[in-house]
Amino acid sequence: MSTHASDPLAALGSLPGVADAVDSVRKAVDRVYGHRVMRRRSNEISSEAALRGARGSAALAGADWALEEVRRRTDFSADPEARAVGAALRLGAEAGQLLSIWRQSPLRVLARLHLVAAGDPGASVGRPRLDGESVDEPLIEAPAPAPAEVAGRLDGLAELIVAGGDAPALVTAAVVHGELLALRPFTSYNGLVARAAERIVLVGSGLDPKAICPAEVGHAEQGRAAYVAAFEGYLSGTPEGVGAWIAHCGRSVELGVRESTAVCEALQRGAA
Repeated sequence: MSTHASDPLAALGSLPGVADAVDSVRKAVDRVYGHRVMRRRSNEISSEAALRGARGSAALAGADWALEEVRRRTDFSADPEARAVGAALRLGAEAGQLLSIWRQSPLRVLARLHLVAAGDPGASVGRPRLDGESVDEPLIEAPAPAPAEVAGRLDGLAELIVAGGDAPALVTAAVVHGELLALRPFTSYNGLVARAAERIVLVGSGLDPKAICPAEVGHAEQGRAAYVAAFEGYLSGTPEGVGAWIAHCGRSVELGVRESTAVCEALQRGAA
């Protein structure tokens, strides 16, 4: 994160397009929370949002499966695509259990997310990578920072999260997501972990307390090329680039809202 203000997260609110994105997201979230179905069937909406969010995150990781295939499959060990889908589903289930820990110990949560995603306690699982360890993240082609830089920037990110502040939830979520993609701190599943962390921020901040607005759906709907292009803007560190990334994340939340609104409508019609 290449900002130099004393309160970097709050300062990002003044970047081009960010205030409009924050306002638009808040209005969209308020609308779906006001849907009449939410008053009596919110748990069903949350479960469906988790499933669809996992499908979207896995699609960005290269496993673009149909929703019904994700819903029906029980074995996720057959090949790399299946393992990515299984990892995304496990992360979706785990994220809600980590909300209370996130604000006190975000690095502990990130380690847990990687362990859950990897699904096995291998030597490199659940800890930042060491010198000489490679990164398996095919979607992001930018060079991964050295482990020493990763450690310093992770500590800085953790300090910002623990300190809190006045930054809108969307801004914090987008920065957490962008930093983790930039750092790729683990040997595998960094994208899945980054998107799970974004979800934790959006839910834990109170913007989406019932976890019904899956940003992962929107990231996938906008496509891998748009995702990478927006991330490259974040990576540039320019005000325009960082602002565009935050706006991209905002649009992803809005598309997640649209997905859950459709689920609400289907439940209301008795079609789901």
